[in-house]
Parts: sequence; structure tokens; C-alpha cells
Amino acid sequence: MHGRDVHVRRGEVQALAGLSFSIAAGRVTGLLGPSGSGKSTLIRAIAGVQAGVVGELSVLGHQAGSPAVRAELGYMPQAPSVYEDLTVAENLRYFAAMHGAQVGELLERVGLRAQAHQLGRRLSGGQRARVSLAAALLGSPRLLLLDEPTVGLDPLLRRELWQLFGELAGQGATLVISSHVMDEARHCEDLILLRDGALVAQLTPAQMCARTGAEDMDEAFTRLIEHG
Repeated sequence: MHGRDVHVRRGEVQALAGLSFSIAAGRVTGLLGPSGSGKSTLIRAIAGVQAGVVGELSVLGHQAGSPAVRAELGYMPQAPSVYEDLTVAENLRYFAAMHGAQVGELLERVGLRAQAHQLGRRLSGGQRARVSLAAALLGSPRLLLLDEPTVGLDPLLRRELWQLFGELAGQGATLVISSHVMDEARHCEDLILLRDGALVAQLTPAQMCARTGAEDMDEAFTRLIEHG
């Protein structure tokens, strides 16, 4: 997957300012940067649901948003997609029927087995996010786009989900995961760092630390911005 000179403008705001990048298949790529840096816009562009995208954006060998890509794509938006009048299990069965997929062990994998019969309206924010994540995993997609999947989750569950992401990549899936928490860079194999819609760097966590001389990821990101 790659992008070349990708721009997105929303009114007077340049949400993406000429990004060029590549994402390797079968790996976990972290899309990191502060709030407002363009992470969600880039994920929506890759998913083919962002209006006004200018530039070249090839996904799984096809143009972003094409039917061939949608059939292989799992997308978890930042705002969880949950039907409030359905239980957790009913939500997933509904989405599974749309995909022609099976729910299987997804409730267990995202830590929601105990909430299987709880209505969507009674879920916490973190639980809603996990329902949305489970829906994105239906059908074992080749490409997973996960926008802030660990926000609001306790440290133990965050660790378990990052282990799951690594397992999925080990099974051949390509994952692009956004976060504004720089320390989550340690869980990724590759990094795309954004600020104000522009690319700061594309590198691995080890390269980031070596290049900046900082072990703390927040400090490393700051040094990249200040010194390049």
C-alpha cells in the first residue's frame, strides 16, 4: 500500500498536506501524532470514505474505495458504531450477517464475553469501542484500519489487544492503527508520524530511538519535530 502526494482540504484547513508514504503488508503500522495531526483523515482516505482526496492512493493493489478493497477491509472508526437497542451479541450477529461471516470467538478476543447480553445503551465508552473493534474483525479482513482502538481502555486490556494485533499480523493481516499516545509506538513494527497534516517521519521504533537518542517516545517525537 502506498500514497503519493496525498492532499485533503476541508474548507480553509489543509487536513493532509502532500503525504507520501508506504505501508508494508503483514505488519503493524502505527499512525501516531497529536490530536488534529491528520491521523483520522488519513485512515478515512485509505478506507475510501474521505471526500476531497487528491493524489495517488493505492490500497491492496487497487484505488482506495474500490469494491475490491472494501471486500478485504475491516475499518473501526473513532466513533464506535453500536446499535443501542441491540445486545452486544445481537450487534455482532447483525454485522456478521452483512459480511457473510461468523462471530465465532470474537467476544472472547475483545474481552466482551461477560457483556454478550448487555444492551448497547448500557455499555461504557470502552466497551462500545470493543464492539466496534469486533465488528471490524469479522470475516478476517486482509487490511485492518483501526482509529484509536485503545482509547479509554485499562492498561491490561490495552496490552491484550496489542497482543491480538500482533497475532493478526502474524497470520498475514496488515494493520494500520492510529493513536495519540506516543508510548504505543513500542507495540508497532513501523511508524508513520504526523503533525499538522504533514509527515514528520516514517521509520521503526528502534530507528526513532536511535535517531533522537531518546528512550521516551514523547521526547523522541518532540526531538524529531525540533531537529528533524
